[in-house]
Amino acid sequence: MKLGIVSAIFDQSNFEEMIDVVAENGLDCVEVACWPQGKAERRYAGVSHIDVANLNEAKAEEILAYASAKGVALSALAYYPNPLDENLEKRQEAIDHLYKLIDASSMLGINLVTTFIGRMSSKTISENLDEMEKVWTPILAYAAEKQVKIAIENCPMLFSEDEWPGGKNLMTTPAIWREVFKRLDSKYLGLNYDPSHFVWQQIDYIAPLYEFKDKLFHVHYKDIKIYPDKLKDVGIMATPLQYMTPKLPGLGDVDWGKYVSALTDIGYAGYTCIEVEDKAFEKTYEDVKKSVTLSAKYLRNFVI
Repeated sequence: MKLGIVSAIFDQSNFEEMIDVVAENGLDCVEVACWPQGKAERRYAGVSHIDVANLNEAKAEEILAYASAKGVALSALAYYPNPLDENLEKRQEAIDHLYKLIDASSMLGINLVTTFIGRMSSKTISENLDEMEKVWTPILAYAAEKQVKIAIENCPMLFSEDEWPGGKNLMTTPAIWREVFKRLDSKYLGLNYDPSHFVWQQIDYIAPLYEFKDKLFHVHYKDIKIYPDKLKDVGIMATPLQYMTPKLPGLGDVDWGKYVSALTDIGYAGYTCIEVEDKAFEKTYEDVKKSVTLSAKYLRNFVI
């Protein structure tokens, strides 16, 4: 396994500066945030370390050469919008940019895009599954043509009041994954697996690694801390951030020894990236960089 980080946390650095920090922390790879230029709509979104809309062969060679010189691989190109947005203009913008990521990922020889499948938050799961087939069938056909895999993260995007009642990402549970993979039967569609989202949903985050081992295209390390006293007060129907918070790996409730042990059981030998979303390390940009160092040092106990 290769240990790396999601670049969204480096919002104050350009591509070269970001790669430098990754290399300085002895990390092997980076999942590169590639949002549309100047399109920040939420926390950790809008960061763009590669301008995929204007990428050409010469720029791609420069990017790869710089990363290679620093000993850093590019694990995936990342963009997490809502491709099933009920606002059809926003939906089309997301889909159009996804196509650009697929093209760029092919040009760079990465051949992997990490994203969300999206969700119509006011519609039922059944209605979303039907719409998902319509929207994603042509996207996956294009990805197959380019030989680029699509890895869907299992984040519900259901944290704040503006994301309720249904959230903005359909692929949130193993039960839904089975149905999605049945309807979209493509070797180019898989998972960007994040155990933290299962913790607050009270879902086993170990067992699905075995069942879906052939669909693991990319893996995240992000922790979640549940506050039992707050949960008792607001209950499971509350917006999740009222009773939990993202933390650095090792500072929350995920058992990382068991998690990595399961990954070794199934023979996973791909990219694994730290995702930092810990507000305790956001006072200054130096704190952000410190969070990367602490996370990398901790996870090197399990991934060498």
